Amino acid sequence: MTKVNYEIVKHIGVLSESKTGWTKEINLVSWNNRDPKYDIRDWAPEHEKMGKGITLSKEEVQILIDILNENKPE
Repeated sequence: MTKVNYEIVKHIGVLSESKTGWTKEINLVSWNNRDPKYDIRDWAPEHEKMGKGITLSKEEVQILIDILNENKPE
């Protein structure tokens, strides 16, 4: 298995926390020394392990914000 390098460039916020201490976070993450992207995934308490997640470009985040603003719950 290929080793994946990552650097959390900026911690933006915690969305939730499980009973085990893992947190679902949104961060700016550089994967394999590439430009940072917005990243939402579960992280172990010291960020030594991670779960599956999703990465989004700046443009994709703006589209997501627009979609969510257009579809606010009543």
